[in-house]
Amino acid sequence: MTNGASISGLSTDLKTGLAFLTRLPLVQSAPATGDDVVRASWTFPVIGAGVGAFGALIYWLMHALGLHVFVCGVVAVAATLLITGCLHEDGLADTADGFGASGTPARKLEIMRDSQIGTYGAAALTLSLMLRAGAIASLVDPALAAPALIAAHAGARAAMPVFMRRVPRARQDGLSAEAGAPPQRRSVAAVLIGLVVLFLCLGLSATLIAFALLAVALGLMAWLSIRQIGGQTGDVLGALEQLSEILILLTAAAWL
Repeated sequence: MTNGASISGLSTDLKTGLAFLTRLPLVQSAPATGDDVVRASWTFPVIGAGVGAFGALIYWLMHALGLHVFVCGVVAVAATLLITGCLHEDGLADTADGFGASGTPARKLEIMRDSQIGTYGAAALTLSLMLRAGAIASLVDPALAAPALIAAHAGARAAMPVFMRRVPRARQDGLSAEAGAPPQRRSVAAVLIGLVVLFLCLGLSATLIAFALLAVALGLMAWLSIRQIGGQTGDVLGALEQLSEILILLTAAAWL
């Protein structure tokens, strides 16, 4: 009975993680709550690895058709946007607009909730897309691009539960407030899974470099979000994922 319950719990967590981080058409008996998302936070790097693998498959298909490597990189990034519904890109744009604006923290939070995209958001999105596509294209060989994509998407999402746990919430409502702080063992599990994926995909040296860069990015985003709006929101989590993904891809491009 215990094993059956454990397997059922793992399955439920994976379904919740997929429903939260992707736009895959899943059938659930009830919508996931904030508690469900927190409980499933350890699956974030697992889901990320799947997203990266899908992008790698598309890159390989485009490369096999003889397309230019930059086109292959752009289409691979587009494939990951399709499967995630631009979830993290939306957070990046909103965060850039809010942090770039002048005014009080309340005003910045108001801007971040505005569905319209501003100059800072457009610039941040453009840079993110170009850096990711360029980093992937610079690897050229699908045998190198595939592990880089898997590592980037898994490692970037492994940082999210830690950020959710360590940084206070800026709002009393919204995605981040509803989810709350993941238990320590689940955030640690996410980090360990992310590190294992990074090591298997990039090797020890590149993993150490990527981990150091991610630690700096997490600390910088924590400081900046507290200074700008008093804490973290779901949009800030999306911006953190994007920054982390870029750093891992650039590390892979420079090292591999």
